[in-house]
Amino acid sequence: MQILGTGALSKMHTELADKVVYSLMLGDSKIAMNQLLEKKVHIRSLGEINCLNCGKKTKKSFSQGFCYPCFKRLPQCDVCIMSPEKCHFQEGTCRDSDWGERNCFVPHTVYLANSSGVKVGITRGTQVPTRWIDQGAIQALPIFNVQTRLQSGLVERIYGKHISDRTNWRAMLKGEVAVLDLELKRDEMLEQCMAEITALQDVHGIQAIQPLHDSKVLAIEYPVIQYPTKVVSHNLDKTPDVEGVLLGIKGQYLILDTGVINLRKFTSYQIELSSE
Repeated sequence: MQILGTGALSKMHTELADKVVYSLMLGDSKIAMNQLLEKKVHIRSLGEINCLNCGKKTKKSFSQGFCYPCFKRLPQCDVCIMSPEKCHFQEGTCRDSDWGERNCFVPHTVYLANSSGVKVGITRGTQVPTRWIDQGAIQALPIFNVQTRLQSGLVERIYGKHISDRTNWRAMLKGEVAVLDLELKRDEMLEQCMAEITALQDVHGIQAIQPLHDSKVLAIEYPVIQYPTKVVSHNLDKTPDVEGVLLGIKGQYLILDTGVINLRKFTSYQIELSSE
């Protein structure tokens, strides 16, 4: 085995191509993950976690990479990140108003995606198509442009009454995902939800919440040689040494012949990555 890199684990960088191109930064090493397909890889946890924000050692990672004090203090770990409709900026209780203005008062996209069936989601405009790739979506379609994160959350909540806002990660990793007519679904959902969307526009302004009638579906393919028939997850907390032949990469998961591992789940873990 050759050591390819050592350092704090973070989510893989992605590049949209005929098949998504993945790379992983470990320390000073940039590792081309697609080139490791069909090779045996070894992931070894070095038994140390350093907070993504302050760098201090922590026994447990919170909110994908933070120590507990930072988790309780930072705006990116607040409840409104997972539930944007709960934004409390206007109440003067934002954990960091400067951060909020930079990250929440910027254009967002509401979208339909197909990672394990149709779902609704939101992302900053700058995170298209990264967000969709990280979810393992095989199709994605922008359906609204909105001016703030709060507004995107309000639109998502309306649509969430009718379709899921979650991914069945096991089905996504098995490749059991049929191609859907997302444009038809977009039109059906807009008609179904138009009264509630109009009510939002009356409050926030028509320009603040803009339906996208003519957007096109983006199809995404992943570098997968073989999908698992049964999904077994590796956990670095329980088994610090993970080894197997790399059969595919989808979302932020490595698909090995011994099981799958979600690299993003172990953000800030110090690891060593080796390959044949």
